[in-house]
Amino acid sequence: MDKNMFCFQCEQTIGCSGCTGNSGVCGKTADTAKLQDELTGALIGLARAVDSTTAVSKKTSQVIIEGLFTTVTNVNFDNASIENMIQKVRAEKERLAPDCSKCQSPCGKTDEYDMQQLWNADEDTRSLKSLILFGIRGMAAYAYHAAVLGHEDDEVNLFFCEALFKIGYEENTEALLSTVLKVGEINLKCMALLDKANTETYGTPEPTEVTLTVEKGPFIVVTGHDLKDLQLLLEQTSGKGINIYTHGEMLPAHAYPFLKKFPHLKGNFGTAWQNQQKEFDHLPAPILYTTNCLMPPKNSYADRVFTTEMVAFPGTVHIDEKKDFTPVIEKALELGGYKEDQILTGINGGTKVTTGFGHAAILSHADTVIKAVKSGDISHFFLVAGCDGAKPGRNYYTEFVKQTPSDSVILTLACGKFRFNDLDLGEIGGLPRLMDIGQCNDAYGAIQVAVALADAFECSVNELPLSFVLSWYEQKAVCILLTLLHLGIKNIRLGPSLPAFLSPNILNFLVENYGIGPITTPEEDIKTLQSGCVQ
Repeated sequence: MDKNMFCFQCEQTIGCSGCTGNSGVCGKTADTAKLQDELTGALIGLARAVDSTTAVSKKTSQVIIEGLFTTVTNVNFDNASIENMIQKVRAEKERLAPDCSKCQSPCGKTDEYDMQQLWNADEDTRSLKSLILFGIRGMAAYAYHAAVLGHEDDEVNLFFCEALFKIGYEENTEALLSTVLKVGEINLKCMALLDKANTETYGTPEPTEVTLTVEKGPFIVVTGHDLKDLQLLLEQTSGKGINIYTHGEMLPAHAYPFLKKFPHLKGNFGTAWQNQQKEFDHLPAPILYTTNCLMPPKNSYADRVFTTEMVAFPGTVHIDEKKDFTPVIEKALELGGYKEDQILTGINGGTKVTTGFGHAAILSHADTVIKAVKSGDISHFFLVAGCDGAKPGRNYYTEFVKQTPSDSVILTLACGKFRFNDLDLGEIGGLPRLMDIGQCNDAYGAIQVAVALADAFECSVNELPLSFVLSWYEQKAVCILLTLLHLGIKNIRLGPSLPAFLSPNILNFLVENYGIGPITTPEEDIKTLQSGCVQ
Protein backbone atom coordinates (compact mmCIF):
# COMPACT_ATOMS: atom_id res chain seq x y z
CA MET A 1 0.00 0.00 0.00
CA ASP A 2 1.93 2.98 -1.33
CA LYS A 3 0.37 5.76 0.75
CA ASN A 4 1.65 8.48 3.08
CA MET A 5 -0.42 6.81 5.79
CA PHE A 6 -3.33 4.46 6.14
CA CYS A 7 -5.99 4.69 8.83
CA PHE A 8 -9.67 3.76 8.74
CA GLN A 9 -10.34 3.05 12.40
CA CYS A 10 -12.83 5.89 13.03
CA GLU A 11 -16.16 6.88 11.50
CA GLN A 12 -14.94 10.12 9.93
CA THR A 13 -12.27 8.49 7.75
CA ILE A 14 -12.00 10.06 4.29
CA GLY A 15 -14.51 8.80 1.74
CA CYS A 16 -15.53 6.03 4.15
CA SER A 17 -12.47 4.15 2.88
CA GLY A 18 -9.37 5.44 4.69
CA CYS A 19 -7.17 8.44 5.41
CA THR A 20 -4.10 8.13 3.18
CA GLY A 21 -2.68 11.64 2.73
CA ASN A 22 -0.43 13.85 4.82
CA SER A 23 -2.86 13.81 7.73
CA GLY A 24 -6.06 12.18 8.88
CA VAL A 25 -9.41 13.87 9.36
CA CYS A 26 -8.83 13.63 13.13
CA GLY A 27 -5.76 15.83 12.74
CA LYS A 28 -2.99 13.31 13.27
CA THR A 29 -0.14 13.56 10.77
CA ALA A 30 1.14 10.77 8.56
CA ASP A 31 4.23 10.56 10.79
CA THR A 32 2.03 10.08 13.84
CA ALA A 33 -0.02 7.40 12.07
CA LYS A 34 3.15 5.53 11.12
CA LEU A 35 4.41 5.69 14.70
CA GLN A 36 1.10 4.29 15.92
CA ASP A 37 1.53 1.43 13.44
CA GLU A 38 5.06 0.89 14.72
CA LEU A 39 3.76 0.86 18.29
CA THR A 40 1.10 -1.71 17.37
CA GLY A 41 3.71 -3.88 15.68
CA ALA A 42 5.90 -3.66 18.79
CA LEU A 43 2.94 -4.66 20.98
CA ILE A 44 2.41 -7.75 18.83
CA GLY A 45 6.09 -8.60 19.34
CA LEU A 46 5.66 -8.17 23.09
CA ALA A 47 2.59 -10.41 23.07
CA ARG A 48 4.68 -13.09 21.36
CA ALA A 49 7.19 -12.92 24.20
CA VAL A 50 4.54 -13.59 26.85
CA ASP A 51 4.20 -17.16 28.11
CA SER A 52 0.56 -17.83 27.27
CA THR A 53 0.31 -20.62 29.84
CA THR A 54 0.63 -18.23 32.79
CA ALA A 55 -1.02 -15.03 33.92
CA VAL A 56 0.44 -11.89 32.44
CA SER A 57 2.44 -9.89 34.97
CA LYS A 58 1.04 -6.61 36.20
CA LYS A 59 3.92 -4.71 34.63
CA THR A 60 3.50 -6.34 31.21
CA SER A 61 -0.26 -5.83 31.28
CA GLN A 62 0.18 -2.16 32.12
CA VAL A 63 2.53 -1.65 29.18
CA ILE A 64 0.20 -3.44 26.74
CA ILE A 65 -2.89 -1.57 27.94
CA GLU A 66 -1.12 1.79 27.83
CA GLY A 67 0.24 1.05 24.37
CA LEU A 68 -3.15 0.09 22.96
CA PHE A 69 -4.86 3.06 24.62
CA THR A 70 -2.30 5.41 23.07
CA THR A 71 -3.49 4.42 19.59
CA VAL A 72 -7.20 5.14 20.16
CA THR A 73 -8.52 7.98 18.01
CA ASN A 74 -8.03 11.48 19.46
CA VAL A 75 -5.78 10.38 22.33
CA ASN A 76 -2.18 11.10 21.39
CA PHE A 77 -0.94 13.45 18.67
CA ASP A 78 2.57 13.83 20.12
CA ASN A 79 5.28 11.91 18.24
CA ALA A 80 7.82 12.12 21.04
CA SER A 81 5.34 10.64 23.47
CA ILE A 82 4.51 7.77 21.10
CA GLU A 83 8.20 7.11 20.49
CA ASN A 84 8.70 6.86 24.25
CA MET A 85 5.84 4.36 24.43
CA ILE A 86 7.44 2.26 21.68
CA GLN A 87 10.69 2.14 23.63
CA LYS A 88 8.76 1.19 26.77
CA VAL A 89 7.19 -1.75 24.91
CA ARG A 90 10.53 -2.87 23.52
CA ALA A 91 12.16 -2.65 26.94
CA GLU A 92 9.43 -4.84 28.40
CA LYS A 93 9.91 -7.44 25.65
CA GLU A 94 13.64 -7.39 26.31
CA ARG A 95 12.95 -7.99 30.01
CA LEU A 96 10.76 -11.00 29.20
CA ALA A 97 13.00 -12.46 26.50
CA PRO A 98 16.50 -11.07 27.08
CA ASP A 99 18.23 -13.74 25.04
CA CYS A 100 16.35 -12.98 21.82
CA SER A 101 18.29 -9.81 21.08
CA LYS A 102 21.60 -11.64 21.57
CA CYS A 103 20.72 -14.78 19.66
CA GLN A 104 23.04 -15.65 16.78
CA SER A 105 20.33 -17.75 15.12
CA PRO A 106 17.14 -15.70 15.47
CA CYS A 107 13.92 -17.69 15.10
CA GLY A 108 11.72 -14.65 14.70
CA LYS A 109 9.44 -15.72 17.53
CA THR A 110 9.30 -12.27 19.12
CA ASP A 111 9.80 -10.17 16.00
CA GLU A 112 7.76 -7.02 15.71
CA TYR A 113 4.92 -7.12 13.22
CA ASP A 114 4.89 -4.97 10.10
CA MET A 115 1.41 -3.44 9.97
CA GLN A 116 1.68 -3.13 6.19
CA GLN A 117 1.03 -6.87 6.14
CA LEU A 118 -2.35 -6.20 7.70
CA TRP A 119 -3.27 -3.20 5.58
CA ASN A 120 -2.32 -5.13 2.41
CA ALA A 121 -4.02 -8.38 3.38
CA ASP A 122 -7.07 -9.68 1.48
CA GLU A 123 -10.10 -7.61 2.41
CA ASP A 124 -11.84 -10.22 4.59
CA THR A 125 -8.73 -10.99 6.61
CA ARG A 126 -8.04 -7.28 6.97
CA SER A 127 -11.63 -6.70 8.06
CA LEU A 128 -11.61 -9.40 10.74
CA LYS A 129 -8.20 -8.43 12.09
CA SER A 130 -9.25 -4.78 12.15
CA LEU A 131 -12.34 -5.65 14.17
CA ILE A 132 -10.11 -7.45 16.67
CA LEU A 133 -7.51 -4.68 16.79
CA PHE A 134 -9.93 -1.79 17.09
CA GLY A 135 -12.00 -3.72 19.60
CA ILE A 136 -9.08 -4.35 21.95
CA ARG A 137 -7.94 -0.76 21.58
CA GLY A 138 -11.31 0.36 22.92
CA MET A 139 -11.29 -2.31 25.62
CA ALA A 140 -7.82 -1.20 26.71
CA ALA A 141 -9.26 2.20 27.61
CA TYR A 142 -11.76 0.54 29.97
CA ALA A 143 -9.10 -1.74 31.45
CA TYR A 144 -6.88 1.31 31.99
CA HIS A 145 -9.56 3.20 33.95
CA ALA A 146 -10.26 0.14 36.09
CA ALA A 147 -6.55 -0.37 36.80
CA VAL A 148 -6.18 3.25 37.90
CA LEU A 149 -8.74 2.43 40.61
CA GLY A 150 -6.91 -0.76 41.58
CA HIS A 151 -9.06 -3.30 39.73
CA GLU A 152 -7.56 -5.82 37.28
CA ASP A 153 -8.58 -9.16 35.80
CA ASP A 154 -6.14 -11.87 34.72
CA GLU A 155 -8.44 -13.19 32.00
CA VAL A 156 -8.83 -9.72 30.49
CA ASN A 157 -5.08 -9.08 30.61
CA LEU A 158 -4.21 -12.43 29.05
CA PHE A 159 -6.72 -11.90 26.25
CA PHE A 160 -4.97 -8.74 25.09
CA CYS A 161 -1.94 -10.95 24.36
CA GLU A 162 -4.05 -13.61 22.67
CA ALA A 163 -5.77 -11.06 20.45
CA LEU A 164 -2.53 -9.32 19.50
CA PHE A 165 -1.02 -12.68 18.60
CA LYS A 166 -3.99 -13.50 16.34
CA ILE A 167 -3.73 -10.12 14.61
CA GLY A 168 -0.11 -10.80 13.73
CA TYR A 169 -0.09 -14.48 12.93
CA GLU A 170 -3.57 -16.00 12.47
CA GLU A 171 -4.84 -16.38 8.91
CA ASN A 172 -7.73 -18.81 9.32
CA THR A 173 -11.05 -17.02 8.78
CA GLU A 174 -13.03 -19.13 11.24
CA ALA A 175 -10.41 -18.63 13.97
CA LEU A 176 -10.38 -14.88 13.35
CA LEU A 177 -14.17 -14.69 13.43
CA SER A 178 -14.20 -16.63 16.70
CA THR A 179 -11.69 -14.13 18.13
CA VAL A 180 -13.84 -11.20 16.96
CA LEU A 181 -16.75 -12.49 19.05
CA LYS A 182 -14.41 -13.27 21.94
CA VAL A 183 -13.44 -9.58 21.99
CA GLY A 184 -17.09 -8.91 22.78
CA GLU A 185 -17.14 -11.61 25.47
CA ILE A 186 -14.03 -10.33 27.22
CA ASN A 187 -15.09 -6.71 26.87
CA LEU A 188 -18.26 -7.53 28.82
CA LYS A 189 -16.03 -8.77 31.66
CA CYS A 190 -13.90 -5.63 31.30
CA MET A 191 -16.91 -3.29 31.49
CA ALA A 192 -18.17 -5.21 34.53
CA LEU A 193 -14.74 -4.74 36.09
CA LEU A 194 -14.85 -1.00 35.49
CA ASP A 195 -18.42 -0.77 36.77
CA LYS A 196 -17.30 -2.45 39.99
CA ALA A 197 -14.24 -0.21 40.24
CA ASN A 198 -16.31 2.96 39.81
CA THR A 199 -19.11 2.02 42.22
CA GLU A 200 -16.84 0.62 44.92
CA THR A 201 -14.72 3.78 44.77
CA TYR A 202 -17.34 6.49 44.26
CA GLY A 203 -20.66 4.89 45.24
CA THR A 204 -23.66 3.86 43.18
CA PRO A 205 -24.78 6.55 40.71
CA GLU A 206 -28.09 8.22 41.53
CA PRO A 207 -30.32 10.35 39.31
CA THR A 208 -28.96 13.90 39.44
CA GLU A 209 -30.00 17.14 37.77
CA VAL A 210 -27.02 19.07 36.42
CA THR A 211 -27.06 22.75 35.57
CA LEU A 212 -25.51 24.14 32.39
CA THR A 213 -24.98 27.57 33.94
CA VAL A 214 -21.36 28.60 34.57
CA GLU A 215 -20.97 30.81 37.63
CA LYS A 216 -18.74 33.87 37.65
CA GLY A 217 -15.18 33.49 38.87
CA PRO A 218 -12.26 31.11 38.18
CA PHE A 219 -13.11 27.66 36.90
CA ILE A 220 -11.64 24.58 35.23
CA VAL A 221 -13.28 22.39 32.59
CA VAL A 222 -12.51 18.66 32.79
CA THR A 223 -13.11 16.48 29.75
CA GLY A 224 -12.51 12.83 28.92
CA HIS A 225 -13.61 9.86 31.02
CA ASP A 226 -11.27 9.38 34.00
CA LEU A 227 -13.05 9.79 37.35
CA LYS A 228 -9.81 9.44 39.34
CA ASP A 229 -8.32 12.52 37.70
CA LEU A 230 -11.48 14.46 38.49
CA GLN A 231 -11.33 13.33 42.11
CA LEU A 232 -7.70 14.44 42.48
CA LEU A 233 -8.43 17.81 40.86
CA LEU A 234 -11.42 18.36 43.15
CA GLU A 235 -9.28 17.60 46.17
CA GLN A 236 -6.47 19.91 45.04
CA THR A 237 -8.82 22.80 44.25
CA SER A 238 -10.85 22.52 47.46
CA GLY A 239 -11.03 25.88 49.23
CA LYS A 240 -9.22 27.76 46.46
CA GLY A 241 -12.25 29.55 45.03
CA ILE A 242 -12.14 27.60 41.79
CA ASN A 243 -15.23 25.86 40.41
CA ILE A 244 -15.04 22.65 38.40
CA TYR A 245 -17.23 21.87 35.38
CA THR A 246 -17.44 18.60 33.51
CA HIS A 247 -17.45 18.35 29.73
CA GLY A 248 -18.52 15.56 27.39
CA GLU A 249 -18.23 12.06 28.83
CA MET A 250 -17.37 13.46 32.28
CA LEU A 251 -21.01 14.54 32.77
CA PRO A 252 -22.00 11.28 34.58
CA ALA A 253 -19.47 12.09 37.32
CA HIS A 254 -22.14 14.30 38.90
CA ALA A 255 -24.16 11.18 39.78
CA TYR A 256 -21.53 9.52 42.00
CA PRO A 257 -22.12 10.23 45.73
CA PHE A 258 -18.42 10.59 46.57
CA LEU A 259 -17.83 13.19 43.86
CA LYS A 260 -21.12 15.01 44.53
CA LYS A 261 -19.94 15.90 48.03
CA PHE A 262 -17.51 18.46 46.59
CA PRO A 263 -19.49 21.73 46.53
CA HIS A 264 -17.27 23.25 43.85
CA LEU A 265 -18.24 20.54 41.33
CA LYS A 266 -20.80 22.90 39.87
CA GLY A 267 -22.22 21.72 36.57
CA ASN A 268 -21.52 20.78 32.96
CA PHE A 269 -20.00 22.99 30.27
CA GLY A 270 -20.56 22.46 26.57
CA THR A 271 -21.62 19.39 24.64
CA ALA A 272 -19.71 16.61 22.86
CA TRP A 273 -16.07 16.43 21.79
CA GLN A 274 -16.48 17.56 18.17
CA ASN A 275 -17.67 21.02 19.31
CA GLN A 276 -14.52 21.76 21.32
CA GLN A 277 -12.94 24.18 18.87
CA LYS A 278 -16.08 26.33 18.94
CA GLU A 279 -16.92 25.95 22.63
CA PHE A 280 -13.36 26.32 23.97
CA ASP A 281 -12.47 29.25 21.72
CA HIS A 282 -11.69 32.24 23.98
CA LEU A 283 -12.87 30.32 27.06
CA PRO A 284 -11.54 32.19 30.13
CA ALA A 285 -10.50 28.95 31.82
CA PRO A 286 -8.11 26.01 31.40
CA ILE A 287 -9.24 22.63 30.07
CA LEU A 288 -7.92 19.35 31.48
CA TYR A 289 -8.00 16.39 29.08
CA THR A 290 -7.99 13.07 30.94
CA THR A 291 -8.54 10.59 28.08
CA ASN A 292 -9.47 10.42 24.41
CA CYS A 293 -11.70 12.93 22.61
CA LEU A 294 -9.00 15.59 22.20
CA MET A 295 -9.47 17.70 19.11
CA PRO A 296 -6.34 19.56 17.95
CA PRO A 297 -6.65 22.85 19.86
CA LYS A 298 -6.85 26.17 18.06
CA ASN A 299 -4.19 28.77 18.77
CA SER A 300 -6.80 30.84 20.59
CA TYR A 301 -6.91 28.37 23.48
CA ALA A 302 -3.88 26.06 23.06
CA ASP A 303 -2.12 27.76 25.99
CA ARG A 304 -5.03 26.71 28.21
CA VAL A 305 -4.94 23.01 27.29
CA PHE A 306 -3.51 20.58 29.83
CA THR A 307 -3.24 16.83 29.23
CA THR A 308 -2.65 13.86 31.50
CA GLU A 309 -2.50 10.04 31.39
CA MET A 310 -2.17 8.79 27.77
CA VAL A 311 -3.36 12.07 26.24
CA ALA A 312 -0.71 14.27 24.64
CA PHE A 313 -0.51 17.07 22.11
CA PRO A 314 2.66 18.89 20.96
CA GLY A 315 3.28 22.12 22.85
CA THR A 316 0.71 21.61 25.59
CA VAL A 317 1.51 21.09 29.27
CA HIS A 318 1.34 17.45 30.34
CA ILE A 319 0.56 16.56 33.96
CA ASP A 320 2.65 13.49 34.77
CA GLU A 321 2.01 10.56 37.10
CA LYS A 322 2.70 12.69 40.18
CA LYS A 323 -0.66 14.33 39.50
CA ASP A 324 0.29 17.80 40.63
CA PHE A 325 -2.37 19.98 39.04
CA THR A 326 -0.75 23.23 40.20
CA PRO A 327 -0.19 24.51 36.61
CA VAL A 328 -3.90 24.04 35.85
CA ILE A 329 -4.93 25.74 39.09
CA GLU A 330 -2.59 28.67 38.50
CA LYS A 331 -3.93 29.14 34.98
CA ALA A 332 -7.53 29.17 36.28
CA LEU A 333 -6.68 31.86 38.83
CA GLU A 334 -4.78 33.85 36.21
CA LEU A 335 -7.65 33.82 33.70
CA GLY A 336 -10.26 34.56 36.34
CA GLY A 337 -13.25 33.04 34.57
CA TYR A 338 -16.38 34.97 33.62
CA LYS A 339 -17.21 38.27 35.31
CA GLU A 340 -20.90 37.36 35.46
CA ASP A 341 -22.84 34.11 35.55
CA GLN A 342 -23.31 32.61 32.10
CA ILE A 343 -26.69 30.96 31.51
CA LEU A 344 -25.75 28.47 28.80
CA THR A 345 -27.90 25.87 27.07
CA GLY A 346 -27.73 22.52 25.39
CA ILE A 347 -28.18 22.02 21.66
CA ASN A 348 -31.97 22.23 21.95
CA GLY A 349 -32.08 25.21 24.31
CA GLY A 350 -32.40 23.35 27.62
CA THR A 351 -30.62 24.83 30.66
CA LYS A 352 -30.18 21.58 32.57
CA VAL A 353 -29.67 17.87 31.98
CA THR A 354 -30.16 14.79 34.13
CA THR A 355 -27.78 11.85 34.50
CA GLY A 356 -27.28 8.92 36.88
CA PHE A 357 -29.87 6.40 35.68
CA GLY A 358 -27.44 3.52 36.00
CA HIS A 359 -28.63 -0.06 36.15
CA ALA A 360 -29.02 0.08 39.94
CA ALA A 361 -31.22 3.19 39.74
CA ILE A 362 -33.41 1.84 36.95
CA LEU A 363 -33.76 -1.64 38.46
CA SER A 364 -34.73 -0.13 41.82
CA HIS A 365 -37.94 0.83 39.97
CA ALA A 366 -38.23 -2.53 38.19
CA ASP A 367 -41.71 -3.24 39.58
CA THR A 368 -42.98 0.10 38.28
CA VAL A 369 -41.42 -0.50 34.86
CA ILE A 370 -42.74 -4.06 34.56
CA LYS A 371 -46.22 -2.97 35.62
CA ALA A 372 -46.17 -0.14 33.07
CA VAL A 373 -45.21 -2.55 30.29
CA LYS A 374 -47.91 -5.06 31.24
CA SER A 375 -50.56 -2.35 31.45
CA GLY A 376 -49.55 -0.88 28.12
CA ASP A 377 -48.35 2.44 29.56
CA ILE A 378 -44.89 1.64 28.15
CA SER A 379 -45.03 0.28 24.61
CA HIS A 380 -41.33 0.20 23.75
CA PHE A 381 -37.78 0.87 24.95
CA PHE A 382 -35.22 2.46 22.64
CA LEU A 383 -31.53 2.46 23.51
CA VAL A 384 -30.29 5.48 21.53
CA ALA A 385 -26.63 5.58 22.40
CA GLY A 386 -23.04 5.86 21.28
CA CYS A 387 -20.45 8.38 20.14
CA ASP A 388 -21.13 11.78 18.69
CA GLY A 389 -19.22 13.15 15.72
CA ALA A 390 -19.02 15.87 13.11
CA LYS A 391 -20.17 13.99 10.01
CA PRO A 392 -23.46 15.26 8.51
CA GLY A 393 -26.47 13.12 9.26
CA ARG A 394 -26.11 12.90 13.02
CA ASN A 395 -29.19 15.08 13.48
CA TYR A 396 -30.96 11.78 12.73
CA TYR A 397 -30.58 10.84 16.40
CA THR A 398 -32.19 14.06 17.61
CA GLU A 399 -35.11 13.59 15.26
CA PHE A 400 -35.40 9.92 16.17
CA VAL A 401 -35.74 10.74 19.87
CA LYS A 402 -38.20 13.56 19.19
CA GLN A 403 -40.38 11.27 17.09
CA THR A 404 -40.49 8.29 19.45
CA PRO A 405 -44.02 7.56 20.70
CA SER A 406 -45.04 9.29 23.93
CA ASP A 407 -45.52 5.91 25.57
CA SER A 408 -41.92 4.80 24.90
CA VAL A 409 -38.81 5.09 27.06
CA ILE A 410 -35.43 6.24 25.72
CA LEU A 411 -32.29 4.94 27.40
CA THR A 412 -29.07 6.66 26.43
CA LEU A 413 -25.35 6.71 27.19
CA ALA A 414 -22.04 8.05 25.86
CA CYS A 415 -21.57 11.47 24.25
CA GLY A 416 -24.11 11.01 21.44
CA LYS A 417 -26.77 11.97 24.00
CA PHE A 418 -25.74 15.62 23.82
CA ARG A 419 -27.77 15.79 20.62
CA PHE A 420 -30.96 15.44 22.68
CA ASN A 421 -30.29 15.16 26.44
CA ASP A 422 -31.57 18.67 27.17
CA LEU A 423 -35.02 17.82 25.77
CA ASP A 424 -37.94 17.50 28.17
CA LEU A 425 -39.82 14.40 27.03
CA GLY A 426 -42.06 14.12 30.07
CA GLU A 427 -42.64 11.12 32.32
CA ILE A 428 -44.32 7.74 32.45
CA GLY A 429 -45.45 6.51 35.85
CA GLY A 430 -43.30 9.06 37.62
CA LEU A 431 -40.17 8.06 35.70
CA PRO A 432 -38.64 10.28 33.00
CA ARG A 433 -38.99 9.04 29.45
CA LEU A 434 -35.35 9.94 28.79
CA MET A 435 -32.84 8.23 31.08
CA ASP A 436 -29.09 8.84 30.83
CA ILE A 437 -27.28 5.70 31.99
CA GLY A 438 -23.82 7.28 31.86
CA GLN A 439 -20.55 6.99 29.94
CA CYS A 440 -19.93 4.69 26.97
CA ASN A 441 -18.60 1.98 29.28
CA ASP A 442 -21.94 2.06 31.10
CA ALA A 443 -23.29 0.04 28.18
CA TYR A 444 -22.70 -2.70 30.76
CA GLY A 445 -25.52 -1.14 32.80
CA ALA A 446 -27.84 -1.08 29.80
CA ILE A 447 -27.12 -4.77 29.26
CA GLN A 448 -27.94 -5.52 32.90
CA VAL A 449 -31.27 -3.70 32.55
CA ALA A 450 -32.10 -5.64 29.37
CA VAL A 451 -31.21 -8.99 30.96
CA ALA A 452 -33.28 -8.18 34.07
CA LEU A 453 -36.32 -7.28 31.94
CA ALA A 454 -35.92 -10.45 29.89
CA ASP A 455 -35.84 -12.50 33.09
CA ALA A 456 -38.92 -10.72 34.41
CA PHE A 457 -40.90 -11.43 31.24
CA GLU A 458 -39.41 -14.91 30.82
CA CYS A 459 -38.19 -14.24 27.31
CA SER A 460 -34.97 -13.51 25.47
CA VAL A 461 -33.59 -9.99 25.12
CA ASN A 462 -34.44 -10.14 21.40
CA GLU A 463 -38.09 -10.79 22.28
CA LEU A 464 -38.36 -7.68 24.46
CA PRO A 465 -39.97 -4.49 23.14
CA LEU A 466 -36.42 -3.10 23.09
CA SER A 467 -34.48 -1.72 20.13
CA PHE A 468 -30.86 -0.62 19.78
CA VAL A 469 -30.15 2.49 17.70
CA LEU A 470 -26.44 3.20 17.92
CA SER A 471 -24.08 5.90 16.71
CA TRP A 472 -20.39 5.14 16.46
CA TYR A 473 -17.21 7.10 16.05
CA GLU A 474 -14.19 5.35 17.53
CA GLN A 475 -12.84 2.10 18.93
CA LYS A 476 -14.71 1.96 22.23
CA ALA A 477 -17.91 1.86 20.22
CA VAL A 478 -16.45 -1.07 18.27
CA CYS A 479 -15.82 -3.20 21.35
CA ILE A 480 -19.32 -2.41 22.70
CA LEU A 481 -20.87 -3.46 19.39
CA LEU A 482 -18.90 -6.72 19.54
CA THR A 483 -20.20 -7.28 23.07
CA LEU A 484 -23.78 -6.92 21.86
CA LEU A 485 -23.08 -9.38 19.05
CA HIS A 486 -21.49 -11.82 21.52
CA LEU A 487 -24.71 -11.66 23.51
CA GLY A 488 -26.71 -12.44 20.38
CA ILE A 489 -28.47 -9.07 20.22
CA LYS A 490 -30.13 -8.71 16.82
CA ASN A 491 -31.55 -6.00 14.58
CA ILE A 492 -29.21 -3.24 15.74
CA ARG A 493 -29.38 -0.04 13.71
CA LEU A 494 -25.97 1.59 13.25
CA GLY A 495 -24.98 4.98 11.87
CA PRO A 496 -24.44 7.56 10.63
CA SER A 497 -22.44 5.32 8.26
CA LEU A 498 -21.17 1.76 8.48
CA PRO A 499 -17.49 1.18 9.38
CA ALA A 500 -15.06 1.37 6.49
CA PHE A 501 -13.22 -1.67 7.85
CA LEU A 502 -16.20 -3.98 7.26
CA SER A 503 -15.60 -5.82 3.99
CA PRO A 504 -18.70 -6.74 1.94
CA ASN A 505 -18.44 -10.39 3.02
CA ILE A 506 -18.05 -9.61 6.72
CA LEU A 507 -20.86 -7.07 6.58
CA ASN A 508 -23.05 -9.63 4.87
CA PHE A 509 -22.24 -12.11 7.66
CA LEU A 510 -23.38 -9.58 10.26
CA VAL A 511 -26.55 -8.83 8.32
CA GLU A 512 -27.46 -12.48 7.82
CA ASN A 513 -26.64 -13.62 11.37
CA TYR A 514 -27.51 -10.57 13.47
CA GLY A 515 -29.78 -8.42 11.33
CA ILE A 516 -27.47 -5.43 11.80
CA GLY A 517 -28.28 -2.62 9.40
CA PRO A 518 -27.68 1.05 8.65
CA ILE A 519 -30.00 3.75 9.91
CA THR A 520 -32.45 5.08 7.31
CA THR A 521 -34.92 7.74 8.42
CA PRO A 522 -36.29 8.22 11.94
CA GLU A 523 -39.86 7.61 10.76
CA GLU A 524 -39.04 4.39 8.92
CA ASP A 525 -36.73 3.01 11.59
CA ILE A 526 -39.19 3.65 14.43
CA LYS A 527 -41.92 1.91 12.45
CA THR A 528 -39.70 -1.05 11.54
CA LEU A 529 -38.20 -1.54 14.98
CA GLN A 530 -41.54 -1.40 16.75
CA SER A 531 -43.21 -3.83 14.40
CA GLY A 532 -40.28 -6.24 14.46
CA CYS A 533 -40.39 -7.01 18.19
CA VAL A 534 -42.28 -9.80 19.87
CA GLN A 535 -44.24 -8.24 22.73
